[in-house]
Amino acid sequence: MAGSRAAIRYAKAVLSLASDQKTTEVVNNDMKLIANTIAESKDLRDMLNSPVVSSSIKKASLLEIFKSTNALTINAIDTLIVNKRIALLEHVSLEYTRLYDEQRGTEVATVTTALPLTDDLKVKVLAKVKELTGKEVEVENIIDEDILGGFILRVGDIQYNASIANQLNKLKREFTLN
Repeated sequence: MAGSRAAIRYAKAVLSLASDQKTTEVVNNDMKLIANTIAESKDLRDMLNSPVVSSSIKKASLLEIFKSTNALTINAIDTLIVNKRIALLEHVSLEYTRLYDEQRGTEVATVTTALPLTDDLKVKVLAKVKELTGKEVEVENIIDEDILGGFILRVGDIQYNASIANQLNKLKREFTLN
């Protein structure tokens, strides 16, 4: 998709500037905030994607919402608006965070569980994933009651599905084939 390639290019440019200015961590926190805010707000997402809303209104809204962000983050928003690519803001934010983690040698392991992970279990997951990947790992816990129990671990492009829902589906397929 052309939009995702463009988002990667913008994210690389912002990361390069942030590296030069030694503000990569601050900008990463801004990018996480932007991505989370857009993901949680359908109205904001709709406004950014709307061809009817003028660029000046989009800019004013974003500057008000993200007024406590770094100047480099504000410049990235301005650049996206000037180039009529503001609809890519969420993707640019996500790509920046991914590239930042890659640059630091950090991976994000998403663990989907039916209930929140306990601190003890989180430490065990961190140790196991670090042992498997050899990288520093951050654990992101996603709660999905549909998996019934067990867990789904995703690190990079590797996924291990040990959920009860997955095991029940396997049994169902075995019974329907016989």
